[in-house]
Amino acid sequence: MNGGRISAVERDSLGARAGLRPGDVLLEINGYSLCDVLDVQYYAADESLELLVLREGRPLVVEVEREYGLPLGLDFESPTFDGIRDCDNRCEFCFVSQMPPRSRGNVRGDPLRRSLYLRDDDYRYSALYGSFITLTNLTEEDWERLEEQRLSPLYLSVHATEPELRRSLLGRPDIPEILPQIDRLAELGIEMHTQIVLVPGRNDGRHLRRTIADLAERYPSLLSIGVVPVGLTRYHRGGCRLYRPDEARRIVAELTPLQAAFRARLGVSLLYLSDEWYLLAGQEVPDGAWYDDYCQIENGIGLVRQFLEDRKRLDAAGCRPADGTLVCGTLIAPTMERVVGEWAVQCGARIEVLPVVNRLFGETVTVSGLLGGAEVLAALRGQELGQ
Repeated sequence: MNGGRISAVERDSLGARAGLRPGDVLLEINGYSLCDVLDVQYYAADESLELLVLREGRPLVVEVEREYGLPLGLDFESPTFDGIRDCDNRCEFCFVSQMPPRSRGNVRGDPLRRSLYLRDDDYRYSALYGSFITLTNLTEEDWERLEEQRLSPLYLSVHATEPELRRSLLGRPDIPEILPQIDRLAELGIEMHTQIVLVPGRNDGRHLRRTIADLAERYPSLLSIGVVPVGLTRYHRGGCRLYRPDEARRIVAELTPLQAAFRARLGVSLLYLSDEWYLLAGQEVPDGAWYDDYCQIENGIGLVRQFLEDRKRLDAAGCRPADGTLVCGTLIAPTMERVVGEWAVQCGARIEVLPVVNRLFGETVTVSGLLGGAEVLAALRGQELGQ
């Protein structure tokens, strides 16, 4: 029996009016068993609700009438009540597999929290939080649920549309073809965002052009195609390598005309390059209009442009920066130093940009978001500004 343990109940919510409490386990709504918060959201949309609750080991039935606009107001200890689905793929470039090794037994001394070592591939987390999934572990029951609840949008890791190449990249000879799955999702009315993680010499070149063409044919059900370079830590043991600046320039030069063609034909760029390509190539990021609704900003696509636009808005609003030290990764440092330096001179502020080399994951990891807190604090020790 599934069901979710309630961790909090909002005041003046439907859950509060029903007398639900933290610690209660919500088992069913109107006779439907619950596997996750998506089930709760879906089945609690009715006006009349019969809730089966387990309280201190005893079943309790609660009936309640929903008022328009009144939320259920329940938080749960976990968004999925039956655990999280693990990833069965064996990608050489899997970032989770490149985490620092963990100690056995007592993990108090481990550098990273336990959840960062979880290799998940759960379509429910994709619907809830935008996690990228591969669609390699869906059962027919999963497809039936997708059809019933129309979980949309989903975020898909494609990497390549050529079946054998994709199987090689994912390290699985038995996975289904991705394009029929994308078409099936489209037939269900489910929208999708996709990403292609590029590995030098593996899925770029003609393979990349084919993948982009195949995905673009699925617009508008397929809303975006993100292209990001492979990321490797010092714990990488596979045969991959990183892109060089000259190769990044070729990727930008190759894909920019495709973006322009999509904008002319579809009215959107559809194809979006992660910021790392432009920074590695030593080029300016595109104007904000090229990112449309910044639909993959959490995938590192458009963050630099948003930073530049925010800087302009703050300037227009008359905001003055405070004196201090800004910590960042080494990749964004030249851009940060230029933009912040100009602003500091304009406003008469003292701002120091402090690039930090990543010791936790290795010098090959250059983005700010993967800096460890300990190394940031260590870099700030002895700094005059920002103390």
